[in-house]
Parts: sequence; C-alpha cells; structure tokens
Amino acid sequence: MQSIHLNSILDNDFYKITMQNAVVKLFPSQIVKYEFINRGKHHFPEGFDQALKEIVNKMAELKLTKDEKKFLAKTCPYLDLPYLDFLEGYHYDPSEVKIVQTGNELSVTVEGLWYRTILWEVPLLALISELHYEMNHMERDSNEVVMNKTLEKADYLNKLGVTFAEFGTRRRHSHKVQNLVMEALTQKKDSTFIGSSNVHFAMKYNVKPIGTHAHEWFMFHGAEFGFKMANELALEHWVDVYRGDLGVALSDTYTTDVFFQQFDKKFAKLFDGVRHDSGDALEFADKTIAHYQRHGINPLFKYIIFSDALNLEKVEEITNYCKGKIGVSFGIGTNLTNDVGLKPMNIVMKLIGVQATNKEWIPTVKLSDEHGKYTGDPKMIELAKEFLRIKD
Repeated sequence: MQSIHLNSILDNDFYKITMQNAVVKLFPSQIVKYEFINRGKHHFPEGFDQALKEIVNKMAELKLTKDEKKFLAKTCPYLDLPYLDFLEGYHYDPSEVKIVQTGNELSVTVEGLWYRTILWEVPLLALISELHYEMNHMERDSNEVVMNKTLEKADYLNKLGVTFAEFGTRRRHSHKVQNLVMEALTQKKDSTFIGSSNVHFAMKYNVKPIGTHAHEWFMFHGAEFGFKMANELALEHWVDVYRGDLGVALSDTYTTDVFFQQFDKKFAKLFDGVRHDSGDALEFADKTIAHYQRHGINPLFKYIIFSDALNLEKVEEITNYCKGKIGVSFGIGTNLTNDVGLKPMNIVMKLIGVQATNKEWIPTVKLSDEHGKYTGDPKMIELAKEFLRIKD
C-alpha cells in the first residue's frame, strides 16, 4: 500500500482552501464533526482500516512548500496574506480522524476545530476510493486508453463550444488517473478547458484553480444561526470576506426554491452566478433565468455552473437548452477522473454536527433538490422542512 499517498498538501479541492481562509477569519473557535457516508454500500476488504490509517498518519508530514505558497499568493490575491502564513505552518493532525472497520463496513469520522478539520474531507474520499480499487485488485484501463478517452471528451466539448473544468478529486480512481486526465486536457492550446478544482494539479499544469464554497458552508450557518437565516448569512459572510471575488453561489443546501427567496437583488447583482448540484438541470435553468428577470437583471450577463453527475450527453442537452438565455459552464468530476472501465464509488463525507457553546452538538442537515439526497438527523430534517415551509 506504500504506493498510495498524498504528495502535496494542495492535493485538495480549491473550495476547501477558500472556505478555510474564511473560517480562520470568522469562526476560529468553532468545533465540528464530519462523517463518511457509504451511499453505494461498498464492501471493504479485511485490513482496509489499518491500511487507511497508515496513509492518514503519513499525511501529518505534508507541508506547504515555498513554491506552493508563491503560487497561491500570485494566482489567488483574494486569499489573506496572514492565512497563507497560517497554511505554511499548518499540518494534518491524524488524531482528528477515527477509522473503524466492522466486517466489510467502514466508519470514518473527523472531529475538531473547524478551521483545522476542514481540509480532511476531500483527500480522505480520494484515498478511500484509490485504496478500495487496489485492495480489491481491480484492473483499470491502460494509461493510453484513459488518455484517449479524455482527449475524445475534450474534443466533443470543444466542438460544443462550452467552457468546462475538471472537478473529479473526491471520487477519482487514483492520483495517477487524475494526473493522466489533466495531462490530456492541457495538451491542446485552443481548448475550452479552463481549470481544475484540484489546487495541486492546477499548479502543476498551470491552469486556474476553480471553486468557491461547498454545502458545509451553508450547513454550518443553519446549525449555528438557524435555518431561516442560513442562506442569507452564509452569503453575507462570504461577501464580507471576498468583497466580490469568488462570486458563484451554491443554491441547493436547503432547496433552490428557498435559496431564491433569499437571493435578493443585492446578492443577484453581487454574485456572478450560481452553481447547480442536484435536481433537474433544465428546471433549475428556468428558475434561475426567471429569478434574474424578476430583478431586472439580464441573465446573459450571469451564468450557471453545472456540476451534478455530468456526462457528455447531459452537457450537450443543457448547452442547447440554455443557448441565448443564460451563460453556462461545467464542472465535470467522476466522468473524467474515474472513467476507467470500473464502477465508480458512490461515497461522500458530510458535516454532521456543530458544537454549541454549552458543548452540546447541533446536528446539520442538507435538503437538496433530490429528496433521496436529504442528509442529516431525521428529526432535524423535519424541523428544517417545517421552518422553511418545504412540502414533499
């Protein structure tokens, strides 16, 4: 298992860096908890927990290099300089991670200060995915096949004339495959490929790191300040930190309908666009266009980033539907980094609790636009639906 390891502290999604910067600034003493969710009911072979623990323990040795710090300072001027100094001194603390295996089932939880633990989720998922394929001795397509598949997809997307980014770190087949995909995507100079959510690969291939915030940003605000205030305060705090940079708002933590009730004219003008991550993409486009028009904003000056389980057919359908109505861009994940002749894993890791000042845990919830994807404490889900007047 020695071949599996992280070789850069920036081998992570960019929105973890941008959120960490905001958390260090605004919520430096909050304690949170994350939990691994095995949606695909995958079986883990004997000894998986020990192998994963070994890799996690090695992550304590990772440090931000001088070159990586320079890259962030130059490419991302909106990140606070004191934050970059903090990141230079940061290291993963494996004691924050609890890994337990019972038979074929795996339990992984992370607990600690939010500003420290926020970086664990994405690399843990990537490592679980890679280790799963290796320990089950599953053979993937050859490097040549992976490269050719990626080049064919890039050609297809170029012909469509749509901009797209690689968003595939968390459920990649492996670091090696993601590297091959990035190598293929950056070969052509006239490509519509615009960047990667993975900061390490963005730096390695000299492309833009792409991302703003994740569901956990809104889930935290819901637990800390109440569901009715969650969207509004989460957006307000984001604007306070980034002053107009990183202007793509995630819309579906408490359903898109609730989001648009609070995404008023001020936010609609301030943010460059919104990200779609669950539910019917075309329906979402209609709602977004109507929302901008209601506020007297030309939708063609705004855009939607689509990032929900995309394949080429979906991208083409969405592109044709939105043409001449609103700007579009795509974040393609698993279809790029885990299209290797094997079944991709269906795994996530979610923020499940925020510790109150009296040390009690407040459960978080996520009410996406797909009812089957509601996550969190069942009682709290019902409470949130009642507060927000969400009817099934």
